[in-house]
Amino acid sequence: MTRPELPKCLCCKKLFRVDPRNARHQKYCSELSCRKASKAASRCVWLAKPENQDYFRGPENVVRVQAWRATHPEYWRRPAVQRVQKPIALQDLCQTQAVEIAEDSQSMSQSALQDLLVDQPAVLIGFIAQFTGSALQDDIVRSTRRLVELGQDILAGRGGGGHQTGDLFRTSA
Repeated sequence: MTRPELPKCLCCKKLFRVDPRNARHQKYCSELSCRKASKAASRCVWLAKPENQDYFRGPENVVRVQAWRATHPEYWRRPAVQRVQKPIALQDLCQTQAVEIAEDSQSMSQSALQDLLVDQPAVLIGFIAQFTGSALQDDIVRSTRRLVELGQDILAGRGGGGHQTGDLFRTSA
């Protein structure tokens, strides 16, 4: 299989890799000065066409420009950075928490639910309550302790710690 030949940029004369989507007609590389040269060349080609000769002249074009300016007041006063609007995120990024492996899991078994989950969102409590079938705080605490111990066992490389899947959400002590 032969390697495709790299084209030479019409502006800087350096070899460059073409974008596969534009391979058949890309003549300039992606350097800023070359992109500006490409834009200027495209503008010259567009203006050279007979139908575009008077695009910016004449009374109908004055009306067109005036209408655009009326719908975009003070456009020229805004910096170029503000002209391009950033897309609005549908969801904020979640901050991940570092996983710490505690050596003594007994200290966690003595804490209350509020202390155990102080940094976790309320959705975790709702999630556990949904799967245990109980909204009682004592049942949620028991299930949470079992989940924490299981997670610590897994992270410490001790396997599942002997827990069965059914054990995790059983509410009776």
